[in-house]
Amino acid sequence: MTTETQIQEKPVPETTFPWERGAYDPPPAYAWLRENEPVRRVVLHDGTPAWLVTRYDDVRRILADPRVSSNQNLPGFPQIELVPRPSEEESTFLNMDAPRHTLFRRLISKHFIVKKLEVMRPRIQALVDERIDHIIDRSEPFDFVEEIALPVPSTVIAWLLGVPPSDHPFFNRETEALLAASLGTEEAIERATEAFANINDYVDRLIAERERLDDPGSDILGDLVRASNEGQIERRDVLNTAWLLLVAGHDTTANMIGLGMLTLLEHPDQLAELQANPALINDAIEELLRYLTVVHLIILRIATEDIEIGGVTIPAGEGIIPLNFAANRDDGHFPDAAKFDIRRGARDHVAFGYGMHQCIGQALARIELQIVFETLLRRIPNLRLATDPADIQFKSHASINGIARLPVAL
Repeated sequence: MTTETQIQEKPVPETTFPWERGAYDPPPAYAWLRENEPVRRVVLHDGTPAWLVTRYDDVRRILADPRVSSNQNLPGFPQIELVPRPSEEESTFLNMDAPRHTLFRRLISKHFIVKKLEVMRPRIQALVDERIDHIIDRSEPFDFVEEIALPVPSTVIAWLLGVPPSDHPFFNRETEALLAASLGTEEAIERATEAFANINDYVDRLIAERERLDDPGSDILGDLVRASNEGQIERRDVLNTAWLLLVAGHDTTANMIGLGMLTLLEHPDQLAELQANPALINDAIEELLRYLTVVHLIILRIATEDIEIGGVTIPAGEGIIPLNFAANRDDGHFPDAAKFDIRRGARDHVAFGYGMHQCIGQALARIELQIVFETLLRRIPNLRLATDPADIQFKSHASINGIARLPVAL
């Protein structure tokens, strides 16, 4: 595999952004930019200009700067995906600024504090054990993504949203179909469109049921419905927020589980070290988060004033793309950053972003990843790939990286 160090002499092609990432590594141009042009103006597919920020310190500085906005409805806001921009009515708190962002974060954050999530640990452990019981005696290869990576986070987010247990099979099936759209095939996109409508109708019915109750409940959906009833937020905000938590809480963690398992299997020395010393599990999770940075092109901003950074002035009204993947592979902050090393101790990575919009569900993601990998390594130490690594399909064109399938065997 070509390393970042080997390509730093290569000139950056004059092309529109984004560039395709590799299986594990960022686009080669990121390393060149960090060394030669750490803040660079590019053109997006629709002709809109945007500024790439690639160095670790600069990325953190931009994400903490009050002169940048997350409001995607501002003229000039960068758009990566080739899909219609959501209207203001469809916006989630991911794309809001204070004080509105602060209101939503306050409504939801209490459900994601570490102390409260730790209470869920035995329940998540039982779920993972149940999934492993389902596969532990398999004599034939099976798809790790289908059996472990998708159902675990889907079930956990269903708990948080208050989905009744009887509806979990429907919820898991439809969310799996929804996320398959990133494969880009016509069949997958058509099925995902159907799943979108099904889940939208389902969540809308859940909200309606809560609205008819004197007490809508103390879970996330209940708190949102109560805030809507009290006039703090609109009803559409309840549905939009539920959608955000569904995608952010399921898609990212599912992809981290699948791609993380593949990464460990592709680094047998690191896997053996982790199996020999399970106390390294937390460090291994942080290194997987840094090394993979699956959430690659979601963090988007726009300058509301002229901003000088890295010796360059970004004009007000132009988009900014703080590349957290480039920052997490910055040798200036993480020595030999292209190397996967579970003993690195990289707890200050920006895989979850930084600043006021830092991922609200990061503690939950860590708990899920810790439980999944610790349990897998303990109960199925002989897990192996059941396919040629060259045949594994990566979502390298998507804003959130992952793998479609992972055939494994015991």
